[in-house]
Amino acid sequence: MRLPDYRDGSLVNLIASISAACGAKPRHEALAALPPERLAWAKNVVFLLVDGLGYNYLADVGRGGALVAHLEGALTSVFPSTTAAAVTTSFTGLTPREHGMTGWFGWFPEAGLVVAPLPFHRRGDEKSLIELSVHPSQLFYSAPLLDCFNVRSIIVTQRRIVDSVYSRYFGGRAERRAYDNLASLVSEVDAAVRSGPERKYIYVYYPELDTVAHVHGVGSKQTATRLTAIDAAFAHILQKLSGTNTAIVVSADHGFIDTPPAEALELENYSSLAELLRLPLTGEPRVAFCHVKPGCVEQFAERAHALLGARAEVRMSATLIKEGWFGPGASHPRLAERVGDVALIMRGHFTIRDRLPGEKPHMLIGNHGGITEDEMLIPLIVARA
Repeated sequence: MRLPDYRDGSLVNLIASISAACGAKPRHEALAALPPERLAWAKNVVFLLVDGLGYNYLADVGRGGALVAHLEGALTSVFPSTTAAAVTTSFTGLTPREHGMTGWFGWFPEAGLVVAPLPFHRRGDEKSLIELSVHPSQLFYSAPLLDCFNVRSIIVTQRRIVDSVYSRYFGGRAERRAYDNLASLVSEVDAAVRSGPERKYIYVYYPELDTVAHVHGVGSKQTATRLTAIDAAFAHILQKLSGTNTAIVVSADHGFIDTPPAEALELENYSSLAELLRLPLTGEPRVAFCHVKPGCVEQFAERAHALLGARAEVRMSATLIKEGWFGPGASHPRLAERVGDVALIMRGHFTIRDRLPGEKPHMLIGNHGGITEDEMLIPLIVARA
């Protein structure tokens, strides 16, 4: 099991190094393996975040490729090791403790709803929060980091999310460029680098490795094929940007494990636990946050210990905050409410889910969010062009 190294070896510290190199005051200590001075020479800093690209997976399946040729080592993600928490860190420079984003689903008491903050919809019927008169500033408190940079900032991301509520809020005043596939991603990065003489920071997000790994499993041929395509795109970027004085940094938000159906627990099969909850589960199937009915927290924890046994570590959510799992810094004013009373940290390859009325059954083979090394370790890749 591996917890984040927020001191000088995590995604938080990598973003601090990039921030300092781009003229902003870093919000945490810089990354020891990539101090800001190593990026100071660059006219352009390109940061490519490949969603779901775990260090262990890359080092194994990507051997002989361009990414591994420039691989400098491993970092840790944040806790939970998941997109909502880690990508928000990449856009704010803050720890999950500070920005308060702790999973795909979250209880947001400001709106009185359990929501999926990235697609910005209500859990269950997936109704847009905008249609429910919820403004993003009610849920997202953290200022966009890119607005603090003294260089021109450009975001290159997939067309389907380039103008999403989340992208527009956390991208701040940065320009946004859309791509449709890996070939157009390469073209858009090249165009962004060559779009003007000023110094630039170009944030590139690629989500499709994560999508394929969820559906087919990280150990699948489909995921390996997608990694091969990403590797080729990275090599193409290096070729096209040659001579542009560009630093290219590649990392990820989290890694993956495959979770067999036999180890996928359904909350409905544990009715004596479900009856003590006042809200649906939040967080992730690998780390579920439980909001318990008043006066029932100890009873819930005891039942969870007895029923789940070695399949889950049952911890008080407040203890995880105190012990620094979510990182250092001042706690987001709603953090304690968002992570509930009890956390179920699934061991091995177990997951736990519930389902609301009307929700479609969903069984993902690949999962993340937990604290195994495969989920927690992400790569640090650095190249010059």
